Amino acid sequence: MRTEWRWFLRAIDILSINRNLFSFFQYKISAISINITKREVAQGKTMGLFSFLTQEIAIDLGTANTLIIMNDKVVVDEPSIVAKDIQTGKVVAIGKRAQQMHGKTHKLIETVRPLRDGVIADFQAAEQMIRGMIKMIGTGRSLFNPSLRMVICIPSGITEVEKRAVRDSAEHAGAKEVYLIHEPMAAAIGIGIDVEEPMGNMIIDIGGGTSEIAVIALGGIVCDKSIRVAGDDFTKDIEEYMRRQHNILVGERTAEEIKINVGAALPELDNAPDDWAVQGRDLMTGIPKEIIISYTEVAHALDKTISKIEEAILSALEMTPPELSADIYKTGIYLAGGGSMLRGLDKRISLKTKLPVHIAEDPLRAVARGTSIALKNINRFQFLIRD
Repeated sequence: MRTEWRWFLRAIDILSINRNLFSFFQYKISAISINITKREVAQGKTMGLFSFLTQEIAIDLGTANTLIIMNDKVVVDEPSIVAKDIQTGKVVAIGKRAQQMHGKTHKLIETVRPLRDGVIADFQAAEQMIRGMIKMIGTGRSLFNPSLRMVICIPSGITEVEKRAVRDSAEHAGAKEVYLIHEPMAAAIGIGIDVEEPMGNMIIDIGGGTSEIAVIALGGIVCDKSIRVAGDDFTKDIEEYMRRQHNILVGERTAEEIKINVGAALPELDNAPDDWAVQGRDLMTGIPKEIIISYTEVAHALDKTISKIEEAILSALEMTPPELSADIYKTGIYLAGGGSMLRGLDKRISLKTKLPVHIAEDPLRAVARGTSIALKNINRFQFLIRD
């Protein structure tokens, strides 16, 4: 019996030693991989033997949606929203599950949108959201936790403090290397434009929180205009219109559905959508009711906000050097972002500017695609923000 106990205790000692050695080697190899990564990035070489220790991901950190691309595939496409337990501060849900809870929570759960106007408004919630979405990638179990290299897109009008908040959130979520890219540049790359050519191109990225207007040439932004008027403002306009015109109170999710299904920038469209049934609370009686709304009404509701975007476009065109203006006359204007999917918006901008307007293929993912291409060309693209 004593012999059996002796062997048992010896086995436990061996397992303990092996576990400590494994942890030591994991730490040392991770440290070596990080040093090699930095050195080879500087020399423009590939990772080779230690490539499995580095995971490269591109993140389009948007006000409305966050997309993560890994190995040229969109692995995460979720709303930028977090549901938290108020008492413990613990995250209850992230993304689509949290979106379903939005506007329907009880007093112990709150839903938080970590980004407002294209920048981080809630640092802790942003970190938790990024961390949670990285876990959604589901790379499977591995002996070593890979070090993360990220490229994240940011608005062109961002301040240094806001830029630091994005970088810090990514680092706290586990990133070892963080590169930043301006959204219009990422959108241009995602559309398929050769941004390094001596040819001027105007990009308009209408997201959830900001509208980014930029003229790009020779791998840089020549002039830009960033306004905090975008998709969220369209949603608020619809909520306000429903309250003022129909005496019905609708939530943010319902207003978003109206925008998607019958949203329009012009009161007359060639391919008009069918009228949409809207349910909400009657402000006079407090009883739930339903009304029918048409795209023409939505176009009138959004008119003032769209006019602000048009003014910003004209302002950016006024700042453009004459040689680049000549290029833009030939190439036209490119639209990207979820806001560009508003019916008739391209036609309205074209009528205002007298220029051809092109909507990107899959405009919702144009910025994410560009960020992914930038990730593969870290050494080549000098416009990536490193520090």
